[in-house]
Amino acid sequence: MKLATFQADGAPQLGVVMGGRIVPLAETAPGLPGEMIGLIAAWPSAEVEVRRIAEAGVGAMPLDKVRLLAPIRRPGKIMAIGLNYADHITESGLGTPEHQVWFSKAPTAANGPHDPIHVPKVSQTLDYEAELVAVIGRGGRHITREDAPAAVFGYCCGNDATERAWQHRTPQWVLGKSFDTHAPFGPWITTADEIGDPHGRSIRCLVNGEVRQDSNTQHLVFDVWAQIEHLSQAMTLEPGDLIFTGTPGGIGAAMKPMRFLKPGDRVRVEIEGLGALDNPCVAEA
Repeated sequence: MKLATFQADGAPQLGVVMGGRIVPLAETAPGLPGEMIGLIAAWPSAEVEVRRIAEAGVGAMPLDKVRLLAPIRRPGKIMAIGLNYADHITESGLGTPEHQVWFSKAPTAANGPHDPIHVPKVSQTLDYEAELVAVIGRGGRHITREDAPAAVFGYCCGNDATERAWQHRTPQWVLGKSFDTHAPFGPWITTADEIGDPHGRSIRCLVNGEVRQDSNTQHLVFDVWAQIEHLSQAMTLEPGDLIFTGTPGGIGAAMKPMRFLKPGDRVRVEIEGLGALDNPCVAEA
């Protein structure tokens, strides 16, 4: 099932994507949570009703007539792992990490699947990073590797947009990773039952139609289950938390010469079975 947050001449609402249509939930089930985090938390009791509404298709609208928003408009946590594909480690000139390298992105970085990415006023070294995003469902603390698949609600595409100058001027990457609009994800959340094992999905990033990154999630150094196991030793993972699982080689900062994003560029992130992001780059107002 594909769950989205969208807008159609009114307030944001939740819907189910069915082919080229989206079926709104609020019209036929006003008692369901109106925000994605609430729906994820209520999923064990809400799933049957949501599936019934989707199959009935009442109020369905053409998908191209609505505006898709970030599936979770203000995530509680956005955690992201660095140096997690072998080719990206090589191009970065660093060794394979012994321990997982984690940083956070501010919730205010969350951005929609087609909304503009801002090229910041303060620096023009904006880069792209195509990533598989895992959305936490049941979550919890001290989740074992064996239990990790059950902790995931679903998956989507993500772009860990990064201001390289700000990232590398201090040992901590948080500011360089947390500029507003620098965490596009979506275009919807595909529930885990539809995906199964997320390892083995093709992943690509294109800039203005040129393929820059082209890999497969089977090449993760630390796979999704290892990431959840490790993170949950330190923090409680909660419904709607996002895990950006790492980017493959091909970033603009590793090209010779370096090729950073500029106003007018379009960045497309595609993951097999999960749809695509397609974001224009604009100068920060």
